[in-house]
Amino acid sequence: MRKHWIDNLRWVTVLLVLFYHVIYFFNNKGVFGGIGGFCDGPQYQDVVMYILYPWFMPLMFILAGISSRYALENHSGKEWFISRTRKLLVPSTIGLFFLSAVIGWINTMTSPAADSIAALPVPVKYVIWSISGIGPLWFIQDLWLLSLILLVIRKIDAKDKFLTLCGKTGIVTVVLMGVLFWLGHQTIIMEPDPASTDGLINLYKPIFYLIPFLLGYFVFSHDRVQETVGRAWIPLMICAAVSGITLIIRGFGQDNTSPQYLSSPLNNIYGWLMCLAMMGWFITSFNKTNTFASYMTRSSYGIYIVHYLIIAVVGYMLKVRTQVPPTCIYIILTIAVFTISPLLYEVLKRIPFIRWCVLGEKR
Repeated sequence: MRKHWIDNLRWVTVLLVLFYHVIYFFNNKGVFGGIGGFCDGPQYQDVVMYILYPWFMPLMFILAGISSRYALENHSGKEWFISRTRKLLVPSTIGLFFLSAVIGWINTMTSPAADSIAALPVPVKYVIWSISGIGPLWFIQDLWLLSLILLVIRKIDAKDKFLTLCGKTGIVTVVLMGVLFWLGHQTIIMEPDPASTDGLINLYKPIFYLIPFLLGYFVFSHDRVQETVGRAWIPLMICAAVSGITLIIRGFGQDNTSPQYLSSPLNNIYGWLMCLAMMGWFITSFNKTNTFASYMTRSSYGIYIVHYLIIAVVGYMLKVRTQVPPTCIYIILTIAVFTISPLLYEVLKRIPFIRWCVLGEKR
């Protein structure tokens, strides 16, 4: 029986990613990416980043881990990994040269290296633009790598002894697993060298994201654990809200993606509790579907892949090429990303070769 709560939580989280990127694109907190804020003083709308960033991507990896467990019950490891490669690696490598060049061009237009890149031959610039326009596709690159690691781990636990043991996990142990969440963040490079790949490693955080992915596979894929988390969702949400409010009051104005911020105990307490609370809430209240939910279940992955192109193009044009007030820019961009992204996805999935390159879909 299909667990609709997983589908629903996944596409709801994708929609939160879309809204997050609208705010992030104009942040003035020093967060890498975007094109800068509208003033030097406080931008209180940036609070959206502080609310969402600590938990929504780890939650996506937890859900991916759960889904991987269910998929591998019906497919061999080889079949599953071939499917993962087409769905994840193709769009985040070959697909870059179709959509990401525009995003990369905008990124370079607002970077200190703009003048030096402008002097390069067009083919070289196109490659640079394509690679620098990866944007949120880092997620699916990471997920492909973690899928490969999972196959190795499954070989070690070939008789599913550890998997079976994890099914006995109780609510206290589940909450205490937040320590693993915190330990994962300790692997971030605390003083990244701007001239090295340190920043890239801190963006991908493969060791950190491996933890929620494996917890999804080994722990949260069990019905018993899901029921346990579902029964506790209200106190979990209350605790998450209290820790989140405290975190925001203490940390607003800081770069909420900095290693120091991410590795702080309070950030990890809030992030982990929100992952648990959101899962519990959806397990209890949203394990059902309807026409809209079914469409979003099928389409949210494609919408995720194309949405940042809309944000980059429309956001850049509104801020740089017009005199539209900031409030109107946020409203226009929000409407644009939530309407044009599904339309663009529907167009691309009907073009055979592009469908494979950009979306990883066979047909």
